Parts: sequence; C-alpha cells; structure tokens
Amino acid sequence: MPVPILKQGTYLIASVQSALTDADAERLQDDLMEQVSRHRAHGIIVDVTAVDVMDSFAARSLRTIAHMTQLRGAETVIVGLQPEVAFAMVQLGLTFEDMHTALDLEEGLAWLGRNTPGTSPARRS
Repeated sequence: MPVPILKQGTYLIASVQSALTDADAERLQDDLMEQVSRHRAHGIIVDVTAVDVMDSFAARSLRTIAHMTQLRGAETVIVGLQPEVAFAMVQLGLTFEDMHTALDLEEGLAWLGRNTPGTSPARRS
C-alpha cells in the first residue's frame, strides 16, 4: 500500500498507516526522493504513529531515507514511534541515534522549524 506524502510549506509529511512490507519501504524511499527533488523540500517528517510492529528492514529503510534525503539537503524527522516498537528496536540493536526523532507530529514540525533553512509552515501567511 503506498504511503501518502503531503506537502506542507517546504516540508513533506509521509504518514505510514500500517506495517511496511519490504516493497512498501522501497517504494517510500523512491517516492520521497522524487518528491524532495520536485518540491525542493527542506524537511521531511515520517509519521509512524499508526505502526505497532516494525521489522529490521523497515527500520533500516527509515535510516536510509534520512541519509539519502540529507544528502539532497532535506532533514528528516521520524515521529510517533510506539513504545513497543522502540523497545523491540533497541533489543534488536537497531537504533536511530544518527537520526532525528520526535514524540509526535507537532514536535517534529517544531524541530524542523528550528533546524532547517526553510520557513516553518506554522509561520507561513
């Protein structure tokens, strides 16, 4: 199932609605890279609030997305990691220590507003 990607100002918001299959994770990578280029996005939020299970491939894919988009000039924030998912990732040795995470969408937008050169959507008129 494709992940919807919304444009909000200079940011892209990808809302993952269910556990990602390997094909879904690869498609999300491709779609985000294409949209970063098309919209000249400065920030990306990947919202995984609805995900209660994440396998190692999906977790590595999120890390890859963050690295790829950073090379294109866009910061990525992963928001909404459920406690069980975070616990399982740590137990498996999968961490996002080299990535930005936030509790929820609001905190993710605030972080991007402080750390990207683009205008925060909340301050746009």
